Amino acid sequence: MKFKPLNNYVLVSHVKVEEKTSGGIIIPDTAKEKPQEGKVVAVGPGRRDRDGNRIAMEVKEGDRILFGKYAGTEIKIDGVEQIIMKEDDIFCISG
Repeated sequence: MKFKPLNNYVLVSHVKVEEKTSGGIIIPDTAKEKPQEGKVVAVGPGRRDRDGNRIAMEVKEGDRILFGKYAGTEIKIDGVEQIIMKEDDIFCISG
């Protein structure tokens, strides 16, 4: 399914989280924290200012980002869990 966010919304897919600690201990699913890192899958065109002009988005598809622990709304698209969030919920782009 083709998915295009509106305004200043961003579609983010979770980045795979380590399942072992550095000491080799396997972390069970119940003890794992919700990941706060993701990869941008789709980006809206940006919000509008008071005059109706479009404000360009700072993130682009493929960017790796860090976001708040409770940011956005989790959704499933074609069986894959993803998050839809506002660009304002993104803390930084990691390189």
